[in-house]
Formats: sequence, C-alpha cells, structure tokens
Amino acid sequence: MNIFEIEHIWIFLLLLPIVAFMYSSVGHGGASGYLAMMALFGFAPESMKPTALLLNLFVAAISFVHYTKAGHFNKKLFLVFAFASIPMAFIGGMIEVDASFYKKILAVLLVFAIFRMLNVFGKEVNNVKDVKIWQGLFVGGSIGFFSGLIGIGGGIILSPVILLMHWGKMKEAAAVSALFIWVNSAAGMFGQIYSGVRIDEQVFILVGTAVLGGFFGAYYGSKHFNNNLLKYMLAFVLAIACIKLILT
Repeated sequence: MNIFEIEHIWIFLLLLPIVAFMYSSVGHGGASGYLAMMALFGFAPESMKPTALLLNLFVAAISFVHYTKAGHFNKKLFLVFAFASIPMAFIGGMIEVDASFYKKILAVLLVFAIFRMLNVFGKEVNNVKDVKIWQGLFVGGSIGFFSGLIGIGGGIILSPVILLMHWGKMKEAAAVSALFIWVNSAAGMFGQIYSGVRIDEQVFILVGTAVLGGFFGAYYGSKHFNNNLLKYMLAFVLAIACIKLILT
C-alpha cells in the first residue's frame, strides 16, 4: 500500500494525531477511530485491519504507561479478561472476512465508540463488584475474538462493560482497557502475520503521527483532562463514518 497515492492523505495525517489524542485520553488505542478515518479516506479494506492493529500497539502502550504511573491499573481485573481474550484475538486475527461484511461489523462497533465519546457509559458508582471468573472468560473471550477479526483492541467495548457492570471506576477501566487493547492487538497482529499478511514500511509514517497525539492525550487524560467539545466533534466524525460503512 502506497499511502501517498491515497487522495487527501495529508489531511488524514493531520487528523490522525487528533484522533489518537482523544482516544488515548480515555485509555484507548484508537483503532475504531483509525478504521473510521481509513474508511472515509478510501483505504484498501485489506490494509485497514493490520494498520489499525499496529497503530493500536503503540498508542495503547503509551496510554497504559501513563495511567499506570497515575496509579489506576488493577492487575486482577485485567487478568480475568485477558486470559481468554489473547488466544481468541489470535484466532480472530487469522480470519479474513468479506469486505462488505467487515464494513457492517465495523459500523456496529463504531456505535460503541460514539457512545463512549459522548460519555453515555461514563457514570461511576461507589460500590464496585468483583468479576466472577466465568464472566471474565466469557466477556474477554468474546471481545478478544471480534478484536482480532476486525482489527481493534477491544477497549472500546470492554471499558463500557466494566462501567455498566460496576466492575471498576472510570480511570481504572481506562488503565485496564489500555493493556487489554495492547495484548489483543499483539495477538491479532501475530494472527495476521501467521496468515501471511505483511506490513508495508510506509505504515510507520502513520505510527509516528499517531504516537505524537497519543502521548499527549494519555498524559492529560490520566490526570485531569476533559474536553467535551473535542469528544463531540470526534463522535460526529465517527457517526459519519458509521453511516458511510452501512451504505457502502
């Protein structure tokens, strides 16, 4: 894939760090946002999945470091989901789906991203419950499989589930989701490589721009950042991409 042959690629490169900034500020790698942008800018479907996974690896790692330094990581909560998610993400990463079906699944997952940016799942509770093992295995395994299949880390789904089920608080969910995204993205990427997919060197240009936004987003998000205007703008862009994916 020659990214410089893509129409309006320079606009894409300017928007990419902004998307990475917003996602990393809530502990996410940003794959759903990257995929939405790639769909809007006409990237080849076969290049979208490995590219999003690679970007996730870098941005989610940055998010995890910042949120952990701020004291929000819950190791026990992470492990109960990751145990089943890692092998399932690898399996999902090996599977190639029809381009039309892929777009429809991605459109559905973008709805989670939109709700997350609008803080629909953002309410915290004081009474946090323990996750039962079977619950963690089921939730982690299910999210892991779809993460590898579509090319996301799964944090955009796991984070709302943690908050809805009262398994953790917001920043705790962000820290757990960041590492969850990283391990799933790594497993999904290994699944892609195992199935014969190769990463073009030009993709690392995208990595560099995403890392720039991801660093500052994770830094401010792990402390006190809360810019609702930017989140609403990103939700609007995701909604446009969602509609395009459904109609094409």
